[in-house]
Amino acid sequence: MGKRYGFLLKVMLLFMDLCLLNCCSLLAYWLIDLPANSWLLINLFICNSCWVLSAVFCKLYKSGARTTMRAITSRTVKTVIVNVSVQMLLFHFLKKAHLPHHVLLSIICSYSLLIIASRIFINNVLEFFIEKAKLQRKTAIVGYNNTGVQLANLLQQRKSMYSFEGFFDNPDTKYDGLLVDNKGKIVGSIDHCIDYAVKNDIREIYSTILPHQSVAMQKLMEVADKNCVRIRFVHDNNLSASTQHRIEYFLDELPVISLRSEPLQNFRNRLFKRAVDVAISGFALLFILSWLTPILAVIIKVQSPGPVFFKQQRSGKNNVPFWCYKFRSMTVNDKSDTLQATKNDPRVTPIGAFLRKSSLDEFPQFWNVFIGDMSIIGPRPHMLKHTEQYSAIINRYMIRQFLKPGITGWAQANGYRGETESVELMEKRVEHDIWYMENWSPNLDLKIFVRTLLSIFMREERAY
Repeated sequence: MGKRYGFLLKVMLLFMDLCLLNCCSLLAYWLIDLPANSWLLINLFICNSCWVLSAVFCKLYKSGARTTMRAITSRTVKTVIVNVSVQMLLFHFLKKAHLPHHVLLSIICSYSLLIIASRIFINNVLEFFIEKAKLQRKTAIVGYNNTGVQLANLLQQRKSMYSFEGFFDNPDTKYDGLLVDNKGKIVGSIDHCIDYAVKNDIREIYSTILPHQSVAMQKLMEVADKNCVRIRFVHDNNLSASTQHRIEYFLDELPVISLRSEPLQNFRNRLFKRAVDVAISGFALLFILSWLTPILAVIIKVQSPGPVFFKQQRSGKNNVPFWCYKFRSMTVNDKSDTLQATKNDPRVTPIGAFLRKSSLDEFPQFWNVFIGDMSIIGPRPHMLKHTEQYSAIINRYMIRQFLKPGITGWAQANGYRGETESVELMEKRVEHDIWYMENWSPNLDLKIFVRTLLSIFMREERAY
């Protein structure tokens, strides 16, 4: 929620800044009755360019910049000072600007004051929206100690972004009463942390106790992965250099350790991926499925009685079930929710064999993508029974559920598609899915998309 809040705030600030700048300039032209000629456009171009360059120089909209209002206001004041200085010098030497200096100065001062005032307004609007829409991210802290209280302080200061649910610690931890410095309550022991998180929809836990400091934390990490709960550790300089980890900054202040890299945790990356999903799925629904569905519906109905579409509950993001749609490729049977399709499966109809071989049976999943249950690229969604079965025997299986499932994925692009005849094959799938999660990029999605198209035309042997 912190990164999303920061990104939304900066986008709104940039939009508001440019609107105020141009409105003030146009209003001044109108009040002093200056002609709306080509010099108006030139002056507006200069004003906008100077502001953007000043903002870049002062890192006002920089993605890595701190997103607290105090920090943003400080950067805004610096940007205003730089901008005023640059514009006054530029217009002083540009004699043909056709703007009196006192008018120019009034324009610059007026939008500078409005820009600073808008900071408070936008921040309050965003916080109000996030709070009313209940978009706060629920978090908890493992380990009641000085660092834990410091972290709780930060969470309490950002109530609009985070909902702090309390501490978890060992039973022998000394504390007086349930309330701890009015920063939160001791909810329970470390062993009960994940159960509590799942029941209360807490998807992110911060631990001030490192894995090598507690056996309970090592067990907690395994249980957390299986329940799609992320654990991050407050940075400790004594952490072994050989431990694979990624250091981030919580609310730009406290260094914390993530167990794995997750590019799609970045809000801008998720926004980009979602935009691509909507564009491609919308195109497929409008220009392909609109005419393909009636044709296939007739053939499917003629060859076997039953519905045109086959729907089945599959495991989605954070292991939340959703209805996954396909063109029906089998005769109606009572084993569809438990038994995978096998080679020469007698349940597959003639048109179904063609659909499965060409992957056309998956096309209705563009609707799943369009409504947000799936993505074009991601781990393939498995039947609920298989998720339950394999999560019990493959340690890192549930990590793949941190992502939205996809119509195709890195595992399928590398030949791991169709029936999984052994645990080893499923382990390979999981391995590829986790690698995709840790190494996501737009280029990787494009590579998987192209490989999938090629595999359709090459008619892979495992597509049955």
